[in-house]
Amino acid sequence: MAVLAQAITSFIATSAFGILFNAPKESLIKCGLIGMGGWLIYFLMEDYTDNAILATLAATIFIAVLSQELAKFYKTPVIIFSVAGIIPLVPGGLAYDAMRNFVENDYYSAITLAAKVFMLAGSIAFGLVFSEVINQITKKFRQYKMKA
Repeated sequence: MAVLAQAITSFIATSAFGILFNAPKESLIKCGLIGMGGWLIYFLMEDYTDNAILATLAATIFIAVLSQELAKFYKTPVIIFSVAGIIPLVPGGLAYDAMRNFVENDYYSAITLAAKVFMLAGSIAFGLVFSEVINQITKKFRQYKMKA
């Protein structure tokens, strides 16, 4: 039941951000599905491994690779799918808590939370870059296969 609730809320959140991002109307469902898939990967993997950084990395790679493939298929910019899909993974709540702890002079908690925010943000960035590497490898492989 918890997985279904996570799926529904992540779909709504991702689609709503697509609306705020002015994504084309015909891509809102696709944006929602990408975000929902990425969030479910994160949710299940984080629950299984108890490692939010690894779960974020895996979800980001999924979102970015799928975004690139959908962008090619529908001839739209990749950013429409990837930005909307990444939104559920962004550690905004942790960043807020870190800043609140800084303001309240609880530096130990603030540094701990800020370090986690930086690692999560770094895993999102690394996942986006790594997906581009995967995209380039598959493109080269397809070109090589066409020549053979």
